[in-house]
Amino acid sequence: MTGSVEQGTSQTHGNTHILHFLVRLPRPMEAVWPALTTPEGIGGWWTGVDLLEPRLGGAVALRGPGRGEITAWDVDRVAEYALEGGRIRFHLERDGDTGSALRFTHEFRESRGDGEAVWRARFERLIDVVEGSP
Repeated sequence: MTGSVEQGTSQTHGNTHILHFLVRLPRPMEAVWPALTTPEGIGGWWTGVDLLEPRLGGAVALRGPGRGEITAWDVDRVAEYALEGGRIRFHLERDGDTGSALRFTHEFRESRGDGEAVWRARFERLIDVVEGSP
């Protein structure tokens, strides 16, 4: 199985923008989870992490997106970060016998978020990182 970034969708409601992506990853959920929820994992494909308390209600500080709180935490399945000006949600599901599907949502106001092209490039890096992991 090879990873792929499915078509992203974008919606706007007033001054709130919502991006959705479906990313298919060639590794099981347990192998993908650290890339979405640890400083080393996030730093390997997205952005630097100054603080991450891996639990519901924990503090998070990401370079660029800013500071906030973990508002959903279901180990190996869901991590959601409410950050300055928005919310980022990673939802993992099984995809076949050996893969994972990542359902991603980024909700942000005005110009506080990154667009589809930026996230697509990040997810391509995530796929490369995950494919290279044991």
